[in-house]
Amino acid sequence: MANGEQTTGRTPSVAIARIASRIPVDASLAVLDVFGIVVAYTGLLLLRFDLKVPDSYWERFGAFLAVAVVVHLVANVGWRTYGHIWEHASIDEARRLFMSGLTAWVVLVVVDAVPAFRIPLSVVMVGPLVATIFMGATRFQSRLFAFRSHEEGSGLRVVVVGAGAGGGAAVREMRRDHQLGMSPVAVLDDDPRTQGRSINGVPIAGGIDDLARVVHERDVHQVLLAIGDPSPALAARVMDGAAAAGVPVKVAPRLADVVHGQATLRDVRELRIEDLLGRAQVDLDLQSVRTLLRGRRVLVTGGGGSIGSEIARQVAELHPAALVILDHDETHLHDAAQALPASAHQVLADIRDRDLVERVFTSFRPEVVFHAAAHKHVPLLESHACEAVRTNVLGTVNVVDAAVRAGTDRVVFISTDKAACPVSVMGASKWLAEQLAIQRVPSSRFCAVRFGNVMGSRGSVIPTFQRQIAAGGPVTVTDPRMTRYFMSTKEAVSLVLNAAASDGTGILMLEMGEPVNILELAERMIRLSGRAVDDIGIEFTGPRPGERLEEEMSGPLEELAETGLTGIVSVRPVAVAPEQLEQVLDALVEAADRRDDVAAATLLRGAVAVADVAARDQSDGAPFPRP
Repeated sequence: MANGEQTTGRTPSVAIARIASRIPVDASLAVLDVFGIVVAYTGLLLLRFDLKVPDSYWERFGAFLAVAVVVHLVANVGWRTYGHIWEHASIDEARRLFMSGLTAWVVLVVVDAVPAFRIPLSVVMVGPLVATIFMGATRFQSRLFAFRSHEEGSGLRVVVVGAGAGGGAAVREMRRDHQLGMSPVAVLDDDPRTQGRSINGVPIAGGIDDLARVVHERDVHQVLLAIGDPSPALAARVMDGAAAAGVPVKVAPRLADVVHGQATLRDVRELRIEDLLGRAQVDLDLQSVRTLLRGRRVLVTGGGGSIGSEIARQVAELHPAALVILDHDETHLHDAAQALPASAHQVLADIRDRDLVERVFTSFRPEVVFHAAAHKHVPLLESHACEAVRTNVLGTVNVVDAAVRAGTDRVVFISTDKAACPVSVMGASKWLAEQLAIQRVPSSRFCAVRFGNVMGSRGSVIPTFQRQIAAGGPVTVTDPRMTRYFMSTKEAVSLVLNAAASDGTGILMLEMGEPVNILELAERMIRLSGRAVDDIGIEFTGPRPGERLEEEMSGPLEELAETGLTGIVSVRPVAVAPEQLEQVLDALVEAADRRDDVAAATLLRGAVAVADVAARDQSDGAPFPRP
């Protein structure tokens, strides 16, 4: 009770204090309003009669002026034109002032109809407008002076790319916040309807192709890309123009984040290679993913890797009953766990240990398994085929067998584009793992998901190029004709989760978009770093063991079908007899036990060749039809 009394007792005093703190500012503003009203109406009356006002009008004018002052002040209070910080005023405050003036005009027209207050109608019609302009000038003078001082101030001279909502917001914030140290000097936009106009006094000086010219003409220090979700082609044009002019490019935060107070122009970021390789974002069926994972026990093998850790992170956001990440690398496992809730379980184990894998599944009884653990470096595995067999093939068998015995509802195998028409040890091992998993897990509970290179993953060409550029070059490219598919880790994992939650079974393939030429990628990354290609240099080393110039997402004997899911296609693999698979598996176990890498590599490639021959025989020598 005492606490309630104290709170009640404090509330009026706090309210009074807040009102008192505003009185000096609002009172002075009201005094200025009164002065403006008096000057406006008196001046108009004098002008109406060429400074010779009849005495009869002066007598009525005094009464009218008193009413006009009261009406204007009451209208100002009613429309809440007091109590604002006018240095940060916006269109809303201007609208309130306009409505206050309009209200006063209506009332005073009525008042003027009363004989005791009647003055010339022209004074009544124009007076509220002049008074409102005066009151607006007194309120917005801080904004006007701030605008001028910032326009003449120093700081980074910035050209803004984009005259839409994002560009307009960026210009306004730079004008308003002096501490940003950024001064907008020009805006560029490809829409011809905007060119020649201005945003907040900043001229729209041309299109994006005029970037280099505008940079030189206006002594620009920095380019700010302020277009929400720019296409890769547009981002590349901005980068090329900035590189030609020798200035850096920054990317403004999303307008939605700015509007919701989650970001400001202080949060500008560097233009990233992902912006140049980006793809149109797909709409994911998050509800079906929540249904699959919420309240379920989920296990992620390879949870310390690039894909596995992102799977675990996204799964954790959907509130599973339990989340287990398994990895054989202590450091990677520890690092991945830092981004997860404290309740996530870490299991330091190797999927090649069949008994240990069995104990993990018996202990946690996972309902959903994402199998991402694998050896993936193509050239390295060419000379270590036995390691590829132990991890990619036998390790997968251990996981799927344990999942079946534990009654797991859904097994999702993370595969690779290199399993389509495999020519490398790595690709063949993942292809064989797909085949074995299909044979061992009931079809309604299994799917394998193929996709290509993930930007930024360990061993990817992108971080390799970044290190080489940072070291001063040269950048090494295997062949100028080589192409690869790229996808961001976040998008790849989101599509994996969507595929897992769908009714899709067997092998599913993520649509990877258009392949990227690796030489062009290297050149873009060099320019993105602010350096010239000739300064860094590019060396061609020739394809490494197991590499091919172009990757494929499906083989010529595999049939593709729509799944009804955006960005996901079903692949009907080449059918291999179960007895043939078991024979190959037994032979691979023997070769791995002998540490015979040559035999293991021969067996892997031989299994792929036998499957191709069988498939051609089944299809009378013709490949399966493709959509």
